[in-house]
Order: sequence, then C-alpha cells, then structure tokens
Amino acid sequence: MIGLLQRVSRARVTVGDEVVGAIDRGLLVLVGVQRGDTEARAERLLERLLGYRVFPDAEERMNLSLRDIDGGLLLVPQFTLAADTRKGTRPGFSSAAPPEEGRRLFELLLERARAAHPAVQCGRFGADMQVELVNDGPVTFWLET
Repeated sequence: MIGLLQRVSRARVTVGDEVVGAIDRGLLVLVGVQRGDTEARAERLLERLLGYRVFPDAEERMNLSLRDIDGGLLLVPQFTLAADTRKGTRPGFSSAAPPEEGRRLFELLLERARAAHPAVQCGRFGADMQVELVNDGPVTFWLET
C-alpha cells in the first residue's frame, strides 16, 4: 500500500457540492492500493501514519506524531498512486489493485483508523473528488508498505 502523506493546517474533500471529509491540523493521506496488498500491509500503513513524527516539537524539530498532537486524519483513496510511469507518456495501471480489492482494503484501513484514532475523515472511493489543502511546511512523505 502507498500513502502519500501531507502535513496540513486544514484540508477537505468535496464530491459535487457536498463536503464529504474535512480536518484542521493533521495529515491528509492519499492512499493507493496495489496488486498483492494485504490486510497486514494496510495495518502497517496505519501504524506508520499514526506514529510518523512529522509535527514540530517546542524546538521546531519534527518529533511529534499525529497521535501526539491529537490531529485530524483525512484518508483519500487514489488509485493513480499505483500507476506505472517508467516509460512512455501515458501511465499504466496494471500494478493497481482491482477496484473491488482496492475498495475492500481502503475500507479496512478506514475502519481500523476510526477504531484507533478519534479524528478520522475520508474521501469517497471511486468518486470524482475535489481535494483542497493547505500543506504546512510544505511537508510531504511517500510511505510504502
């Protein structure tokens, strides 16, 4: 699984005119599910997202995690993260999980996140979403399990 995490001061996802997820300070994570991903990989990604130290401490060092600051977590499914871009001018998606498996693992990640952290929001799987964010830093990391 791939998680492209961005430290944000705020972020939101809309589908049409409806805001389906929004957070203030926290992490916006674009989630890509690849062929062969498992529940164990989803759980490991969640562990890393909740514990990854990307927020500044009193000395302005990235030493605090999402849990430490009680920040929001906004999970947004994005199958294009699994694209093969090594050649040509058009991405290939053979390495992305089939839609049913991608949905299942994304929903598992979301369910486990909601059980482990109090402030979890999400985008809508398969929808045409508009994602707005204010990247704080900017701070962006690619995590892969």
